[in-house]
Amino acid sequence: MSDGSGDGGLDGSAPSLRHLRTDLTPVVEAVEAADADAFVAVGDRFDDDLRYLTRFAGPDRAYALVVVPASDGDDATGRAVCCAPALFAEQAEREFVAGAHVRSGGEKHAGSDRDREFHDGVAREVRTENVGDHAGERAAATVAALLGESDSHADPVLLVPPSIPHDAAVYLERDGNELASTDAVTTARARKADAELDRLRRVQRATAAGMARAETVLAASGVGEDGAGRPIVRWEGAPLTTERLRREVNAALAARGVRDAGDTVIGVGPSAADLHFVGDDPIRPGETVLLDVSPRGPDGYRGDMTRTFVVDGDGGWARRAYVAVEAAREAALAEVEPGVPAKTVHGEAAAELAAYGFDPNAGEGETGFTHGAGHGVGVSLHEPPSLTGAGELRPGHVVTVEPGVYDPDVGGVRLEDLVVVTDDGYELLAEYPFGIVPEERG
Repeated sequence: MSDGSGDGGLDGSAPSLRHLRTDLTPVVEAVEAADADAFVAVGDRFDDDLRYLTRFAGPDRAYALVVVPASDGDDATGRAVCCAPALFAEQAEREFVAGAHVRSGGEKHAGSDRDREFHDGVAREVRTENVGDHAGERAAATVAALLGESDSHADPVLLVPPSIPHDAAVYLERDGNELASTDAVTTARARKADAELDRLRRVQRATAAGMARAETVLAASGVGEDGAGRPIVRWEGAPLTTERLRREVNAALAARGVRDAGDTVIGVGPSAADLHFVGDDPIRPGETVLLDVSPRGPDGYRGDMTRTFVVDGDGGWARRAYVAVEAAREAALAEVEPGVPAKTVHGEAAAELAAYGFDPNAGEGETGFTHGAGHGVGVSLHEPPSLTGAGELRPGHVVTVEPGVYDPDVGGVRLEDLVVVTDDGYELLAEYPFGIVPEERG
């Protein structure tokens, strides 16, 4: 197993990123395996499947992708057409077409001239006809144009992602197409290519830098009193709150070129038991401060890391919970390797927490372990595989390992790291120290 420490650290150092391109052959193969005629996806910049497939970032209106297998006598593996929205044609040409050219990566590719144009043999193009029409309507017209009028494509069958917008589906069906759902994109996204891992490592290093800033602030804080005479943590002459701490984290993230994406979760005391707390609470001594930092980095890839600290603590529930969660993390990581059922990782974490006296099957709002031990991370913060779902871990899967225990009246403790499954185990995409007592990290 590797800790990834040779790939940069908290100082913001970052090697150059490998060229990022998506292999569309799994989509072509899914169409062929289903005896379908084409694949169609419709969405906008919030559709992570479409962004993954096209590497086309930022359009604020809907667009479409159509992929068809090669016709008889066609040298390419297939054809892919991006129906770009108005004013985005140049960007689509750059990111979807030029970005997939073999020569942009300096590689050699045997085969026909057309094959050599694109890294996966799928010929790409951008179409801008009828940009004022609905994206689903444009997709239907593109399907008709690519398939032609031959009898072999009467009543075409189109594979679509389960999340295709209803109005787009209506346009496609009105044009005489039959739709069938496919999980080909979800399956392809689950196993990361080397270029994707580059981006995940970079954003996770930035995540660690954000965490270091938070821990440093907590370590530099002192204890005072609020206006009501209650003890409160103070930093730089003013009460420290979860919002002040969040701003410090987000500034550290921005300095390293990543965006917080509204996902810097910081809770203290009872709000630390809220898995997605983004409110403003005063930080008080002796209470758990839970920080879950999940920024968006290069090409949309996400980081994810959680640590828990206590300022001026006195042991008790927080210390017992921390020891249990740290042990559960180690037990879970020990199971991460190719071929292991994903549920095994969750099961080991739950069993360890149970051994420390915490309910391993607590429901939301109850005391104990209330969530799964981890989930996939990529262009989406939550994507397959899930460590409570079916299936086995495979090389290239990137998952969080994040056991935690919570008491709604007291607080919460969670420790989370991001790992990639390798051929013989796992690699931490970025390391960060452990310890419930905050220390200055520079």
